[in-house]
Amino acid sequence: MLARVMRVLIAEDERRLADALARGLRREGMAVDIAPDGSEALVKTQVFRYDVLVLDRDLPGVHGDEVCRRVRGEQPETGILMLTAAGAVEDLVHGLSLGADDYLAKPFRFAELVARIRALARRSVPRHPPLLRHRDLELDPASRRLTRSGQPVELARKEFAVLETLMAADGATVSAEQLLERVWDEHTDPFTNVVRMTIMTLRRKLGEPGVVETVIGVGYRLA
Repeated sequence: MLARVMRVLIAEDERRLADALARGLRREGMAVDIAPDGSEALVKTQVFRYDVLVLDRDLPGVHGDEVCRRVRGEQPETGILMLTAAGAVEDLVHGLSLGADDYLAKPFRFAELVARIRALARRSVPRHPPLLRHRDLELDPASRRLTRSGQPVELARKEFAVLETLMAADGATVSAEQLLERVWDEHTDPFTNVVRMTIMTLRRKLGEPGVVETVIGVGYRLA
């Protein structure tokens, strides 16, 4: 199974809040999409696989309660974190009864949101080995550290995510389309050369002997 960068959908109609959360989560290395209403949230969950849905309960269009109920029925592997301006116990109980995995009342601390998202993702996604190794490479997904022959290698977030995906593939070829799906988000042009450019910078940073091999017409694998 290929490693996946954590993919999160934020269903939130307060655009400034949604944008701020998305920027922060992307800095944490996650791929993030935004849905401004319940109808779009349902469409996106049917098109993409999300590790976690951050769901505002009071969404316009389709109410957050209905979104929660339907996503839980159709995508049982997706973790659901429900947000609400209300902190009453009855709201908490109702949200959990609809299938939400966790509940966070506004206002909340961003660090707490990140911790809860990561906890939900660990439940919904099969755990990968604590360390990934290939030849003289050692990658730690938890601490986001990479070493080669014992020496640290500094990578940008997307470079790290691409290498993590290739290492988890254990020698199998990963297509550019698969890398786009797992490392980037829905706004990435499928015809862009972003994968090729990221592979180029990754190869440069890893140095010689080369590790990432191009399989012409198919994709990339570790040599």
